[in-house]
Amino acid sequence: MMLTERFKKFTILHSNDMHGNFLAEVTGLEEGHVIGGMSLLSGYINKVRSEEKNVLFVISGDMLQGSTIDSEYKGLSTIEIMNYLAPDVVTLGNHELDYGLPHLLFLEKMANFPIVNANLYIKKYNKRLMNPYLILNVDGFDIMFIGIVTEEALKTLKRDRSIGTFVSLEDAASEVGKICNAYKNDDIDLTILMTHIGFEEDIKLAELLNPEWGVDMIIGGHSHTFLEQPAQVNNILIAQAGVGTDQIGRFDIIVDDDTNSIVEWKWQLLPVDSNLASPDPEIEKLIGTFKDEVDRKYNRLIGRLARKLTHPRREEETELGNLIADIFAQQDKFDVVFVASSIIRSSELGPLVTLEDITTVFPYKNALYKCSVTGATLTKIFKHIMRLENRIPMKGQYFQVNQGIRAVYRDAESRLESLSINEQSVQDEKQYTICIDDYRYENSDLHLGITQEELTKLANPKVISTSFQDVLEEYFSHHQNLNSYIEGRLLYK
Repeated sequence: MMLTERFKKFTILHSNDMHGNFLAEVTGLEEGHVIGGMSLLSGYINKVRSEEKNVLFVISGDMLQGSTIDSEYKGLSTIEIMNYLAPDVVTLGNHELDYGLPHLLFLEKMANFPIVNANLYIKKYNKRLMNPYLILNVDGFDIMFIGIVTEEALKTLKRDRSIGTFVSLEDAASEVGKICNAYKNDDIDLTILMTHIGFEEDIKLAELLNPEWGVDMIIGGHSHTFLEQPAQVNNILIAQAGVGTDQIGRFDIIVDDDTNSIVEWKWQLLPVDSNLASPDPEIEKLIGTFKDEVDRKYNRLIGRLARKLTHPRREEETELGNLIADIFAQQDKFDVVFVASSIIRSSELGPLVTLEDITTVFPYKNALYKCSVTGATLTKIFKHIMRLENRIPMKGQYFQVNQGIRAVYRDAESRLESLSINEQSVQDEKQYTICIDDYRYENSDLHLGITQEELTKLANPKVISTSFQDVLEEYFSHHQNLNSYIEGRLLYK
């Protein structure tokens, strides 16, 4: 198509779920071949900005959490590096809230780029926490970005009763409608939703949107979805760019000023490697200032395992998951330890274990709670956590449990067939002690299938550790050549 003033070409680069993934990795494919990392990503963004006229770079949530550097600096390093990348607009992911709401507001002040979110609000005053949208004028065309975050943000903020979110997709769609309707008269040429709710939820959201609102595109995150091509639902393009910095999404679109619509488009998910672009030496220097400081502190050898232990999938029992559950079980007299599989953030550990390894595998510093429940309540918990829904990748909440537990579940009947501890069947009236982290404790109804009242009825919960990272560091430093195997602690028929 020959471009006139009516038609304009735009290039939209997009990332999501970067999780503090700053450093490139050397692969064995060919000598000198590296993939991912902020240096190559910045090199490619710089290249496209120099080649194309109208370039936008956007990030759909979860810039933070997942690397030792990010954890050590509580996201300050990440925001400083993002300032260098200079995204045109960013939306919040659930992990932007990991360091607490006050810290998030501090990080927002540090950011030289706009952060949009339409559905986090202060309950009492019904006032939004962030700017809900951003309108950018690019080459005479007005482009509106609206941010929507996942329901998981509400779970993170549950302890702060003054903050809430519109939790349903219907409510989120309504918020989008309000904003679009309010600015229809401003002749918005392109409307883009930046979401962090997962690809399948993006599809459902697109189905709920009124075509009159004029939403053209959803650029999402959270589910770490790799696509061959975007989905098209309700005439809305839906894309996502996997996870980390190993790849970047690229839209090349032509927008019609008369109809305010996309008339041509091409999308690619490009591997960010040394074949795509040259590294950016300036951002390498910036990252190096953080890395040198972290390396001095974290490259200390803590201990060693008998062999490498793996955690390949979050939806099944793993060697590493069993080891961690067994370590926590020795901190007090527990009958059952529940370790959420999703908080083990690395696929392997060992045989050498450094402090950096511990903080990479377990980046969170949650507290551990000791609670007392009846056997009937314990059975109810296992019925809930062993449901088939909890074994859906990126959606369920699978738990690793300690040695001595044997639970058998029948999928076809959605039934817990048996539950025993050290070969003794769990008795309904007997009292049992369990260990869970504070996040699962605060959200027991969602993650354990029981209310706070059921969890606290027999005794007041006791905090046995304010940081399970500290528990692991101390244990590994005093116990060498640890080993663990998959034993069939949770069995599914």
